[in-house]
Amino acid sequence: MKSSKINIAIVDDHQIVIDGITSLLEGNHNIHIVATATSGFDILEILKKNDVDILLTDIAMPAMSGQDLAKQVKANFPAIKILALSMSGQGHIVNAMIEESEISGYVLKNIGKEELIHAIEKIANGGIYFSEEVLNELQRFSNMQKENETINLTSREIEIIKLIEKEYSNKEIANQLFISERTVETHRKNIFRKTDTNSVIGLIKYAYEHKLI
Repeated sequence: MKSSKINIAIVDDHQIVIDGITSLLEGNHNIHIVATATSGFDILEILKKNDVDILLTDIAMPAMSGQDLAKQVKANFPAIKILALSMSGQGHIVNAMIEESEISGYVLKNIGKEELIHAIEKIANGGIYFSEEVLNELQRFSNMQKENETINLTSREIEIIKLIEKEYSNKEIANQLFISERTVETHRKNIFRKTDTNSVIGLIKYAYEHKLI
C-alpha cells in the first residue's frame, strides 16, 4: 500500500540549500524526504529507484539546468509533480517551464516554512502554487509579449537589433545579412520608431527588457 505521506525529492547544486529545506520540513508528519541530490543527472537516477510524488528542483544548476531537468522528468516520470525553486522568478523562464514541462508550482527561495509546506501540500492534492512575486513576473512577461506583438517587429528587425547589440556597424550588418547599407539604415529607422527609442543604448535596454536578445 502506498504511503499516505507526500514523498518528495530535492535537487539543488548547493548542499547548504538542501540542508536548509530539509531542516524546514523536519518534523512535518505529512511530508517524507525520500532523497536529495546536487545534480540533475543524479536525481534522474534516484527517481528510477524511488517512489516520489513531488520533485523540488533548483533552476540555475550547472551541467543540467532545472528547465532541462523538468523536461526529462515530464518525459520519463510523468506522474511526478514539479515544484521549481529559484532566487528569481523570471517570467520567460517560468512561462517556458509551464508550457514545456507542465510544472505544478514555482516559488522563490526567500519564502518561509509555512508557505513552502502549503505549496507542497496543495500540489500533492492536485493543485498548483506560484509565489506572488512569480505571478507578478508572469504578468509582466505576458504584458511584454502583447507589447511586442503590438509593435510588430519583424524577424529581420530583431536580427538587426541583435547585431546592433554586438556593436556591428551598418556596413558590417549589411555584409552579414547580404543586404545594402541603405536597407540597413531603413531598418534602423523603423526599429527606433517602433520601439519608441532614439539611441542605441535605449534600444538595447528595450531589447533586454523585452527578451529580444
